[in-house]
Amino acid sequence: MKAVHFGAGNIGRGFIGVLLHEAGYDLVFADVNGELTERIDRVGHFTVHEVGEGGTDHVVDNVRAIDSRSHEDALVAEIASADIVTTAVGPNILRFVAPAIARGIAERPADAAPLAVMACENAVNATDILQTEVRAAVGDAAWEQLAAKAVFANTAVDRIVPAQEPTGPDGIDVTVETFSEWAIEEPPFGGNAPRIPGAHFVPDLEPYIERKLFTVNTGHATTAYFGALAGHDSIADAIGDPDVAAKVRATLEETSALLVEKHGLDVSEQDAYRATILQRFANPHLPDTVSRVGRQPLRKLSRNERFISPAAQLAERGTDPVALVAAIGAALRFDDVDDEQSVLMKTALSTLTTEQFIEEHLGLAPEHPLYASVFDVVAARAQEL
Repeated sequence: MKAVHFGAGNIGRGFIGVLLHEAGYDLVFADVNGELTERIDRVGHFTVHEVGEGGTDHVVDNVRAIDSRSHEDALVAEIASADIVTTAVGPNILRFVAPAIARGIAERPADAAPLAVMACENAVNATDILQTEVRAAVGDAAWEQLAAKAVFANTAVDRIVPAQEPTGPDGIDVTVETFSEWAIEEPPFGGNAPRIPGAHFVPDLEPYIERKLFTVNTGHATTAYFGALAGHDSIADAIGDPDVAAKVRATLEETSALLVEKHGLDVSEQDAYRATILQRFANPHLPDTVSRVGRQPLRKLSRNERFISPAAQLAERGTDPVALVAAIGAALRFDDVDDEQSVLMKTALSTLTTEQFIEEHLGLAPEHPLYASVFDVVAARAQEL
């Protein structure tokens, strides 16, 4: 069995890569960083260090890597003979990996089993995005024949992999938290899902996607933004601040109420899940920073993301999302000169009207029940600049 994974960075190696390796797949990384792929291919192994209670080390060996920029033909050949293709490159990069995936699928033998394609990105239904890009790469006329050779399945992924200094042989070891969750929708496989013991296949992925997005991602970003305002550098220090922790808990109580109402989640199970998330943020062994977690604030404030989406859904249900709106206000104050979106956000707040900023960056119409509350925090931030 063979798996090709796009994205040889810390997340690719420390999360999806290690689970595929432990499932028995020969692992081939693809990345545009030729220097990184050369090191991985030369050393052929690395160690994933889990830190925290119950943490252990996992050796991932017999690994190969390909520079996807300069060796596309070799990459296409690997895809054509693979069982699984996964990605962890970022949703905006999927359009760049789609052509190679399309070529690889097209070159699969007619009698080969369909290729399982799963985008493991921090975005809702990222595999649908990838499938659209693959279809665009081949054109509608060739799509029907190509589609018969692959199965595209959405996933929900969760593991904290912080920015870190290089360690291990040639700097390719990875430090991660002990917790991980990889949920994959089962229906596209029609009963023939691949065997991946570290993942679980579910009949309906939406509850898992929103539970993760509105608990882990909302909570993580809220910790970063309030932590930055309080002068903290690390996520662990931020969540250790009673004032920050109280604001994060209030925010997640609102998102939990939405999840319970919308998806029928068990209240006690969601309470336990939320408590686990807060414990994960407090892990002192993870060198995670508010600057890393808070980066790209405009993306995180967009209409279908971790703040506006749950707040809008609560407002539509007649609930005033006070804590979420406060978190949105904190996100608007994230000021990191090294983060391109942070700089862009500050410029937009200074040059656009409040109405323009909300329409262009938050995606809310004036008639939406959340609009008035968001208008106030955007206007307040703009007046500060």
